[in-house]
Amino acid sequence: MLCADRINRMPGQKRLSSVLNGHVVARTKRNSRCESGLLRLNKKYARQVWGRLPAMLFDSLVELTRMYGLSVAAGHLQLLDGRWYITHSGLLRVGYRNRCAGIRAALQARFSNTVTNRWVFKATVYKKPGSKGFVGYGDADPSNVSPLVRGAEMRIAETRAVNRALRKAYGVGLCSVEELGYLSTPAASPGGKGTAPRSNGNGSHNGQPRLRDRLCLLIRQYNLDPTLVKLYAADFCGTHTLKDAGRDLVESFIAHLSSSAKEDLDGLVCKLNSYSQPTEVKP
Repeated sequence: MLCADRINRMPGQKRLSSVLNGHVVARTKRNSRCESGLLRLNKKYARQVWGRLPAMLFDSLVELTRMYGLSVAAGHLQLLDGRWYITHSGLLRVGYRNRCAGIRAALQARFSNTVTNRWVFKATVYKKPGSKGFVGYGDADPSNVSPLVRGAEMRIAETRAVNRALRKAYGVGLCSVEELGYLSTPAASPGGKGTAPRSNGNGSHNGQPRLRDRLCLLIRQYNLDPTLVKLYAADFCGTHTLKDAGRDLVESFIAHLSSSAKEDLDGLVCKLNSYSQPTEVKP
């Protein structure tokens, strides 16, 4: 009977060990090259979209790239109000990289209401076959979604539930964009038929999208910072805040913002970044 030492010294065993070690080293080097390439691309596209980033945001982008393999070009990350947010596609990418075994979403009829169009979903993410799973809940109703997606509250609730479950399962501390509600506008009250429209330019009386919704759409389309856009808009309209501006001024600003984003996005980002710098108080 051969002893263990003699078996380990057999030529075939040595060749097998060498081959296995070679595959591990090659795979490690290949992953390292892919990670370095993705990091270079993320830095490049981040500068193109958001301009020069503060050191803290830049360092967190590097860390997010290394930890989760997220891609700026693929839309896995968004920068809003000086904070990183992950998107639904980014979370699905995290699950794919970690070989997620499955996701199950179920409507919670007990907490949902078809009359008010309120929906609640429960999502469970299974990291391995037969595992207990990580649970997340998501809700949506006309009061916490944008009018741009009005009527799709059920799908949004499901997406929010899946996002929360994925974030729990893989330890993603970033909030997802789809869970945000601060860009949304409150729903009109059913009994407000006789209410006079506001005169500040947010309303719409001819079936066209509200100016606020058009502005939000531009912000999301070009990944602009909402806070800086509001400051720029107020300066453009010559008012203290954007809500004090008239409809004509807001329309002019939206047209100007749209043309600037199409013709020179880098220049627009630089212009917006100038509003993030503190102004000196004159004596």
